Amino acid sequence: MDVRRAGERYQGGDPAAGIETRHAFSFGPHYDPDNLRFGAVVACNEERLAPGAGFDEHPHSHTEIVTWVVEGELTHRDSTGRETVVRPGDLQRLSAASGVRHVERNDGPAPLTFLQMWLTPRDPGGDPGYEVVRGVADATPYAVPEAGAVLHVRRPAAGERTVLPAAAFAYVHVVRGGIRLGGAELGPGDAARVTDAGGLEAVAVTRAELLIWEMAG
Repeated sequence: MDVRRAGERYQGGDPAAGIETRHAFSFGPHYDPDNLRFGAVVACNEERLAPGAGFDEHPHSHTEIVTWVVEGELTHRDSTGRETVVRPGDLQRLSAASGVRHVERNDGPAPLTFLQMWLTPRDPGGDPGYEVVRGVADATPYAVPEAGAVLHVRRPAAGERTVLPAAAFAYVHVVRGGIRLGGAELGPGDAARVTDAGGLEAVAVTRAELLIWEMAG
């Protein structure tokens, strides 16, 4: 198990433009050859956007992009003509496939915080796709078969135990609260990269919210 702390993330974004980013993996101008990916996950970015701030239209390809809003409202627009507002508890997925362009903004009156995770598909190409799942319930699995991955959303109460899936790779991100995992205590923004995770338990120290990626080898 490899624990990565929130404070160890690479700081990016453009603070002068109201964009603060924390990168968990090698990303953009920050190149770390020893931290390129874990399983199918190649990016896990914590984004904080001030009201009115955002990312202008930009391209993606051959990437599965899954977004989880922590607070505030995220406005999404893309080159297929979709425009959506994503709120806390909603899960957004953009399959970039052969290529798509999109805009992400905070058009609301309050600060926006969201987690965006990029996964590499097993086979490149195909047609872009988009989906929003509203109000994801606790313990709901969300499959991304293109990347051989399943996302589990868990919201355990204090003292409750969550058994990690028996997978070749498990990526655990703490959104809220605190947990104890394999003898380590993790708080908001902390993550653990676990190989051969079968049987390992996360114990909630307080009420928590966890995102757990289950990935095949």
